[in-house]
Amino acid sequence: MQPKDLLQLVEQFGSPIYVYDAEKIKSQYNRLSKAFSKVDKLRINYAMKALSNVAVLQLLKEMGAGLDTVSIQEVQLGLHAGYEPEKIFYTPNGVSLEEIEEVNAMGVQINIDNLSILEQFGTKHPNVPVCIRINPHVMAGGNTNISVGHIDSKFGISIHQLPLLVRIVENTKMNIVGIHMHTGSDILDIEVFLYAAEILFDAAKNFKDLEFLDFGSGFKVPYKKDDIETDIEELGKKLTKRFKAFCTEYGKDLTLIFEPGKFLVSEAGVFLAKVNVVKQTTSTVFAGIDSGFNHLIRPMLYGSQHHIENISNPKGKERFYSVVGYICETDTFANNRRISEIKEGDILSFRNAGAYCYSMASNYNSRYKPAEVLWMNGKGHLIRAHETFEDLLKNQIPLPIEATTV
Repeated sequence: MQPKDLLQLVEQFGSPIYVYDAEKIKSQYNRLSKAFSKVDKLRINYAMKALSNVAVLQLLKEMGAGLDTVSIQEVQLGLHAGYEPEKIFYTPNGVSLEEIEEVNAMGVQINIDNLSILEQFGTKHPNVPVCIRINPHVMAGGNTNISVGHIDSKFGISIHQLPLLVRIVENTKMNIVGIHMHTGSDILDIEVFLYAAEILFDAAKNFKDLEFLDFGSGFKVPYKKDDIETDIEELGKKLTKRFKAFCTEYGKDLTLIFEPGKFLVSEAGVFLAKVNVVKQTTSTVFAGIDSGFNHLIRPMLYGSQHHIENISNPKGKERFYSVVGYICETDTFANNRRISEIKEGDILSFRNAGAYCYSMASNYNSRYKPAEVLWMNGKGHLIRAHETFEDLLKNQIPLPIEATTV
């Protein structure tokens, strides 16, 4: 997508909007597939919590992807998008046994990460194929907010509890078909990931009827020029060799599963917002846009950096700006960032806005959520309309007149 294309989309659909490049999503999917092309049985399940728009789900379905879901609502969205139940993987955390049983009735693959729930489910449903999520106690990323494999994480069954886990499986005689791990986002060192994989291999030896091993994802994408990213090609070579050796040792060709989210959609996304005001103070020049952390919370929540470009004046002289929003809170997107000279009415582009951006948006300050557009075959397709005042009122129930009379 070129700046002129993005400006045309703003003119056509208004601002703020999210725009996703279908070709980038496809290229990332193909890149991961190619890196592991020598694995006999490979399955890529898209982690839809990153971006759950039905049109994006349909695009990835056409590519051959399955789905990684974390809630019954995501399962329902996946089924609505046309996925067969057997192509949907359900990995919840902290949900009730009742929700797991309801999802199981839909025919999707269940993944359990809690000893208590595992025992209850196995006792009631010993014949249902179940995957077990292991916490390897390996922190692959550098941020505890997005790294879920460390020892204090709420996710997974501790690898140190493996004897108890095995005892539960033996007592319930439940059907364990897979072992799963996820170390978290922003994997910087593939050797750490490979170390965690060895823990998963060792755990897998305790179960004789496995069909797959799920290695999660968390592959890092670059957020700025010369930023570090996960070397998918090197990981592909090393993990493929080790995985095939394990399958030989295990005596069976298992399926290797990944569940990428950010890797597939982050770089494909652009967030576009209009500059409402340029405000000079004694120490700072603020560029205030028609958005806030209600639309893009990651900079405030995680301290994440999104490259910001003034696509209305890309060749202008650079100045230092603090880009802020219109929310009645501190909602700063960037502090003292070098950006081409900004004027009121200019359009700013925020890169890497495909993952965990719209999906974490809210109606804080009673602001509307933005529209979403899929750029495909040189054309923008509206895949979610801007919200309206009626959307804010949709599920609200006013008091009856007599209840408001004093």
